[in-house]
Amino acid sequence: MEYTDVWGYFGAIIIGLVLGLIGGGGSILTVPVMVYLFGLNPLVATAYSLFVVGVTSMVGAIRNISKGLVDMRTAIIFSLPALLAVYLTRRFFIPALPDTLFQIKDFEISKEIGIMVFFALIMLIASYFMIFGNCKHCDNDEKSAVVYNYPMIVLEGIIVGFLTGIVGAGGGFLIIPALVLLAKLPMKKAVATSLLIIAIKSLIGFIGDVENLAMDWIFLLIFTLLSIAGIFLGIYLNKFIKESRLKNYFGWFVFVMAVYILYKELK
Repeated sequence: MEYTDVWGYFGAIIIGLVLGLIGGGGSILTVPVMVYLFGLNPLVATAYSLFVVGVTSMVGAIRNISKGLVDMRTAIIFSLPALLAVYLTRRFFIPALPDTLFQIKDFEISKEIGIMVFFALIMLIASYFMIFGNCKHCDNDEKSAVVYNYPMIVLEGIIVGFLTGIVGAGGGFLIIPALVLLAKLPMKKAVATSLLIIAIKSLIGFIGDVENLAMDWIFLLIFTLLSIAGIFLGIYLNKFIKESRLKNYFGWFVFVMAVYILYKELK
């Protein structure tokens, strides 16, 4: 086993840990870990990310359902349009992209580079909201009436599903604000519900890849098992760590990674 592989498998634990703590962000780490530490093609990495994040999130969601933390109605309203969007994106949109997206003189952007650059831009947006987002509900665990803004929740589901399909990200950084602001869920319940939504649409998106890519199932299962161990640790630590502070620290980490990806891909 190479030195980078050791760090890569350690990264798998961190991915689950982050998912368990803040209900999102794990997929932001999965693609860079698989591309830069395991040397996978970005197209394969985004597909693997959907499986890892999907299975890991499902394990966490089942645990949260048993505790009564998941709002099933909100999850269904959000998930249905997201499922359709992510499946169509992975099944038809990604395979239809040309190998060379565009070229200006000697400067060429391939499909692989384009996906990583787009991923880095999504990371920058995510880091901004994690660092500077003012969420007055973030540390509020009090029960409040759930309000269902159906059109906005459906629209958010479509947008997140499309982004998930392109970059293999679960979209927790978009889902959680939507659940807090549009459905008025308390932060802890939004985190728990987010895991179920991420799990469903990530696994559906992965199904769209099975027919297009050859899968290394042994590697994928080992990586996923380590992430599952991480999510159990994250769910446990969630009881002791203030959510808003954790999001701020993680936001800066995501920002640094995004800048690194842009430098590495465009230098």
